[in-house]
Amino acid sequence: MNNAHCFQTSLRDPEDFTLTFELVPSRGGRSHEHGRALDFAREAVQDGRLRAVSITENAGGHAALSPEVLGVEILHLGLDVIVHFSCKDKNRNQMESLLFAWDRLGLRNLLVLAGDYPKPGYQGLPKPVFDLDTVQALDLVGRMNQAIFGADQLSALADPAEATAFFRGVVVSPFKYLEAELRMQYAKLHRKAAAGAGFVITQLGFDARKFQEVLLYLRANHLELPVLGNVFIPNLTVTELMYRGEIPGCVIPAALYRQIRQEAASTDKGKGARLERAAKLLAVLKGLGFAGAHIGGPALVFADVKRVMDRAEELAADWSACLPELHFWPDDSFYYFKRDKASGLNQLEPSPTAGRIAGRLSGYDLTRRIHDLAFAPVGPLHVPVKKLCLALAATRLAPGMAGLEHLIKFLAFRCQNCGDCTLSELAYLCPQSGCAKYLLNGPCGGSRDGWCEVYPGVKRCLYVRVYERLVAHGCFQETLTDLVPPRDWALNNTSAWVSFFSGRDHVHLGEK
Repeated sequence: MNNAHCFQTSLRDPEDFTLTFELVPSRGGRSHEHGRALDFAREAVQDGRLRAVSITENAGGHAALSPEVLGVEILHLGLDVIVHFSCKDKNRNQMESLLFAWDRLGLRNLLVLAGDYPKPGYQGLPKPVFDLDTVQALDLVGRMNQAIFGADQLSALADPAEATAFFRGVVVSPFKYLEAELRMQYAKLHRKAAAGAGFVITQLGFDARKFQEVLLYLRANHLELPVLGNVFIPNLTVTELMYRGEIPGCVIPAALYRQIRQEAASTDKGKGARLERAAKLLAVLKGLGFAGAHIGGPALVFADVKRVMDRAEELAADWSACLPELHFWPDDSFYYFKRDKASGLNQLEPSPTAGRIAGRLSGYDLTRRIHDLAFAPVGPLHVPVKKLCLALAATRLAPGMAGLEHLIKFLAFRCQNCGDCTLSELAYLCPQSGCAKYLLNGPCGGSRDGWCEVYPGVKRCLYVRVYERLVAHGCFQETLTDLVPPRDWALNNTSAWVSFFSGRDHVHLGEK
């Protein structure tokens, strides 16, 4: 059976439960792992149930074989491909260049994500790029799909014949302990949808109620996106790493960790139990109404995946009987919806605790009032401050004014002097100093217990702090759809005040 280019067709067919599998390229192009990945694809083509394989891009922050190499080989075998497209290693020009190549090669299914923070490589730690965040990258790809490229992005002179044809997917994680983390994940999903996302894959997890939460949230907020639930099958090594929090965004709850450790005492070291649990989850995801499932895990061969698919088909008719065995999320963590006692799943009614953050934040109050006075167009000081800034910018006093601005903002916000300030969009917290990935449109998926993926236990996630500020002041909106444009590096180390009042910053770029 030839499965090439059938992923989109399958995903759009409500009668088809779309199955995909995640492959991780090896550290070299001539490795045994590369050959095993191709063997997996050949067997998948013969079986016919997998509609595509996804191929990671430098997973875990480590350099690996570029995904299009394996992707093209698998396409030629007759299996569709989803290529991970991460933001961590590429600036916006390199993104366009790579996308032109992938479009020509026929690799048109993308999973757009921020990417894991880079790990040490040649001569130390590489520079993290993150020039665009996920939402901005989605917007870039959307423009390319309209044949709008590079500096012509604001023009209407593009040749439609040159348009790319990418189908864009994104990731969301319902597996967050804290209210702030979870609701910011969903808030960012709104922005991803508005930027053109065509499908969603969940982060890995092992709790049926949390999986159902995603579907209910999309339904309640009228987000018409097909969702693939993540069925991840860890080995013992990966289980230990996830339990200790060493793989960003991937959580093994304590109850599941204990169970896997107990299962490891069996003669097969627990592999059979892990495959059975995956089959039950696969059956439950289909029963809950997911569009499909995304299967993955280290060191799996196709026989393992076939065993899971076969067993899931056996369990499908009575999938609800599997629910009691798939509750591994702590009851004291935040769920978006109320629990349904009869089924153990969710009611379509938000949790009464949602949005309750105690306290007032005087620093936020003061900063917002100053902003509203001088920088809001209707502010009483807007016109005189604008005239003063622009007048000084044309004199020899301009460097002194820029230095004073930077000093004030560094003391107040740890300003990095980007010249393109986004404080007002992020509750007056600076993403250039506060976020390791410089994200402007919502969090990555790597935070845990409110801590930054890169600095756990040291630095709180910027977007947890943003959420707490907005909710404490009653101004958090679930449907955050306005795109914050990327930083313009031409403004680096210049006055953000002058950029704003002269109409050269991202605010005015977005208006154009």
